[in-house]
Amino acid sequence: MALPPSAHPVSSGSPSSSRGAARIFSGLLEARTGQILSESRAWRMETALKPVLRAQGLADMDALASRLMGRKDAALENDVVNALLNNESSFFRDLQIFDMIHRHILPHIHARRSDRTLRIWSAGCSTGQEVYSLAIQLCNDMARWRGWRIEILATDISTAAIDQAKAGIFTQMDVQRGLPVGDLLKWFEPAGDDWCANAALRQMIDFRTDNLFDARAPMGEYDLLLCRNVLLYFTPERRQSVLSLLARHSHAGSVLLLGAGETVIGHSDDFVPHAEFRGGYGRRASAAAHAGGVLRRAL
Repeated sequence: MALPPSAHPVSSGSPSSSRGAARIFSGLLEARTGQILSESRAWRMETALKPVLRAQGLADMDALASRLMGRKDAALENDVVNALLNNESSFFRDLQIFDMIHRHILPHIHARRSDRTLRIWSAGCSTGQEVYSLAIQLCNDMARWRGWRIEILATDISTAAIDQAKAGIFTQMDVQRGLPVGDLLKWFEPAGDDWCANAALRQMIDFRTDNLFDARAPMGEYDLLLCRNVLLYFTPERRQSVLSLLARHSHAGSVLLLGAGETVIGHSDDFVPHAEFRGGYGRRASAAAHAGGVLRRAL
């Protein structure tokens, strides 16, 4: 387990020991995911780790830190990382973005893809609401896409988030956050007190656990890339690395969508604000031509 130099085990029971435990958990999160635990997230660390403490029969964060430092336990490390990751998501989050996707971006791609193939990558998909929302849009407009090959890749570093996304099971509270009632009844089935995305919807999406700093899942170029509310957790250097990865898997006509508080400006020379889609980004012409040629030769 890679830890920052300041993260040393300390005796439990004092505020300084709790701070030491927090540094250990923060170091583990950064080493495994590249995410920096901001102050706004650090204060809730103990709450986030309570299920892990209960499962391990441990009294507090210091005991958990001591166990992590005392022996190599990959399963426990995964549990801690999964607990600390922010898997906040909702259906049709930022509705104006999905409206732009439906009314403008997807028709734009449809008009330009002569091979009748649509490829979408959601990087940092969390528990899947974003890509299920996209799949619902496509299914509701299937007359347009009949005869097309549609590929949707959804990746996240959290094994717990991907497991939930694959299962497609959401609570009543989940579906009440942004999912229209008509779409709920059309594309989901009751599962006890919860709701499960139907098989047709689930089969449209390839969910995979993957690390943006050692990505194995994406292949080739994608027409629409979503990496929303992911970059804000990274250092500037790591943001550059992720944007470089996204650039390698895009082409001259690709559209990149980031979160509302994120930008490529100052972090990437490959993308520029899109000329047609407000808040979206397209490839810089010279970069797209060069990268596309290199990628096609590599494939």
